[in-house]
Formats: sequence, structure tokens, C-alpha cells
Amino acid sequence: MNKPKIAVPMGDPAGVGPEIVVKTAVAEEIRDLCDLVVIGDRKVLEKAIEICGVNLQIHSMEKVEDGDYRDGILNVIDLQNIDLNIMEYGKVQGMCGKAAFEYIKKSVDLAMSHQVDAIATTPINKESLRAGNINYIGHTEILGDLSNSRDPLTMFEVANMRVFFLTRHMSLRNACDAITKERVLEYIQRCTKALKQLGVNGKMAVAGLNPHSGEHGLFGYEEVEEVTPAVEEAQKLGYDVVGPIGADSVFHQALQGRYQAVLSLYHDQGHIATKTYDFERTIAITLDMPFLRTSVDHGTAFDIAGQGIVSAISMIEAVRLAAKYAPNFKNI
Repeated sequence: MNKPKIAVPMGDPAGVGPEIVVKTAVAEEIRDLCDLVVIGDRKVLEKAIEICGVNLQIHSMEKVEDGDYRDGILNVIDLQNIDLNIMEYGKVQGMCGKAAFEYIKKSVDLAMSHQVDAIATTPINKESLRAGNINYIGHTEILGDLSNSRDPLTMFEVANMRVFFLTRHMSLRNACDAITKERVLEYIQRCTKALKQLGVNGKMAVAGLNPHSGEHGLFGYEEVEEVTPAVEEAQKLGYDVVGPIGADSVFHQALQGRYQAVLSLYHDQGHIATKTYDFERTIAITLDMPFLRTSVDHGTAFDIAGQGIVSAISMIEAVRLAAKYAPNFKNI
């Protein structure tokens, strides 16, 4: 049986991306699950192989079908866009930001043309992007623009728990104001669609905002006025959703298998739940796009880049989830 092919853009060359790529490539569980197609710079990856002391040989290729997918071979589409003579590990450099964007763009091209089955991304640096005149703040915005996706949806997965976010990068005060019936209903619908993209069916729970979900207005009215009406409307429309369920229990219940996913109402509510359980294995999955994307949930780690000491656990898990879901992924 053909294994899924997972595109891996190398990330910022001055960060730990190249190192976690080569460490992931030699992980036994990854070799058995999928074929990696790395998009990067051969010279940087050769240096990463040397730094990390792993046993890999690079096979440069122009097309995915030209790969040599045997053990011990790192298949690389070499964009040749880094000058090692001036690159410095752990430094913000425009050359590296521009290169990181080019790796992502090539990965999207491969995914959109169905040459690969999913993308698993490594870290990029916002300051390096800006220094390279790349006018995006992060992966999600880049991927959404390149794939003509209106508003990609982020889901975290760790163990049995999947978590979506109603609001993310805004103040807690503004997040509370953004919890409206219309928004909650929209996200129940979008999250259900995203789960179907992965081939996942089952009950979704909406987390409460206030202690004990507000106790019918004793501790706040957001649940009474916005969240509960949205859940009830979704149920009338046929969605398998319940809530609000107190945030002090709903994530544990999801881990136990009671719910297939939880809609977290604000950024830290869902981040704390997933990352406290297992920080390194909490993986971001981007959905509501024409292709599947998974990602590590850590940064470029400039402070340890180039030393070979970075853990590859998160990258291994990101690739594992990409390979897990790719065969069932649907562009719906």
C-alpha cells in the first residue's frame, strides 16, 4: 500500500527547523507511516545532519515522483536560497525569512496540485519574515492567502482531545465581548465541517465561559444570553452538540472520549487544557482549507539553534497526525 506523502517546509534556516526535520526523518515510527518530501536548502540540511549526528543521505529532486523513499534517504526539493557564508544561527535575517516563505509556498503548490497528501510545518519567525519583506504575520495567514481560503480554522489535538477556538489572539476583555450567539453558532457549524474533513464524527461540546457555566446567571450572563441559545439553535439544525459544559470538566471528559471535540471560548482556555496535559505533543491542525496542515506548536528557538539539542517530539507528532488523517481528508 502506498504511504501518504507529507510535505515538510524546512522553516527558518536560522532556527531549529532544519534540525527537527532531520531528526524526524530518522524516527522509526515516521519511516513506517509516510514518505517525507522536504522543501528547503540542501546546504542547510546537510549542516543540520552534521550538527545532529544522524545517519541520512540527501537526495535532491525536482519532482515528488523522482524521490528515493528508502530508509536513510532525505528527499529534498532544493530551492538553493540560502548563503551559508552569511547565515547566522539564532539571528533575525531577511534572507531566512524570505526563504522560509518560499518553502511554504512550494509546499502549498504541491498540496494544491495533489502531489503530496498533507503539509507538516516547522517554525518560522515573524521578525525574519518582516525583514525579508514578507507581509504576513504567520503560517495561518500565509496558508489562507495562498490557498484562497477565507478564514482557516485551527484545531489542537493531543491524545484523545481535540480543541477548537472561538476566539484566539485578542484580549480577554475583547474575547468576552466576541462571544455572541451568531459567532458561537457559526463556529459549531464550521467545526463540524472541519471534523468531517478529517473523517471524524461524533458529539461536540461547547465549553462554558464563567465558573460553572454561569450558574444560570449567578456568575455572568454570557451563557444564558449567547452560548446556550446558540447550542439550542444548532441542535434544532441537526448538529450533534451539547453545552455549555463547565470548563473545569469538559476537557477531562473529552480526554475520556465523551466528546470528539471541544469548542474553547478563548485562547488560553484551550491552550492551558491541551498543553498542561502534554506540551510537546499538542499539535495544531489547520482546517477549512483545500489541504490538511499540521504544525509544531513551538517557535524557532533561536537560543538553541545550531546546537543539535532541540527535541523533535513535537515535529514527529505533527507528521504522525498528518499521516493519520491524510488518507481520510476531504476537501469539503
